[in-house]
Amino acid sequence: MKLSVVIPVYNERVFFPQLLEQVRAVPYEKEIIVVDDCSTDGTRDYIRGLQEAGGWPGDGLNTLRVALHERNRGKGAALRTGLTLVSGDVVVVQDADLEYDPADYPTLLAPILAGRADVVYGSRFLGAPHRTHMFWHFAANRFLTLVSNVFTNLNLTDMETCYKVFRAELVPRLVLKSERFGFDPEITARLARLKCRFYEVPISYHGRDYAEGKKITWRDGIVVLWSILRFNVFDR
Repeated sequence: MKLSVVIPVYNERVFFPQLLEQVRAVPYEKEIIVVDDCSTDGTRDYIRGLQEAGGWPGDGLNTLRVALHERNRGKGAALRTGLTLVSGDVVVVQDADLEYDPADYPTLLAPILAGRADVVYGSRFLGAPHRTHMFWHFAANRFLTLVSNVFTNLNLTDMETCYKVFRAELVPRLVLKSERFGFDPEITARLARLKCRFYEVPISYHGRDYAEGKKITWRDGIVVLWSILRFNVFDR
């Protein structure tokens, strides 16, 4: 089994190198697909350096694939670019900061490897260790997940999670359009419509606040709510 780990990156020079080493350390064969969404803080130069070095010569488990956006287009657009480069057996969506721990990959992969699931979401609300802060983000997440569930008839606890893992054979059947944070409700709606077998598993979560670089705002919550309606009602 080969993993395709898709990492959208935008201005994460402080955290991204450490995250990349954590991904590399997970003991699976992996192609690490990095999509830089026109970073301006040195992240792009760091990625170009890795690309020019050919990734990690001598590392038998990890290969590097890079795509560079020439303008900032949003997380959804970066993920769509990354999905066009997938050649592995299972796709793992990974954020570029340190909020999500790649050590959870075995837990995320287990239902797929056992043949029980086509899609696995890592939930921050199923009992694993997580940082407790930012109540209104938590409340908005639960509300948006509930609205999404109403339309998809799933009983997810964390639709907005970064950790979305699915069989790569599904990628050609996903016609995705979202540019920003509408990606999460869109891919959930598309996968549900394909009658995929969904599982959720608990994951650890080390959330940041705005002083530490968190980017999502209440405006993105409105985008997500509209995207739930758009991709479940108007754009099927």
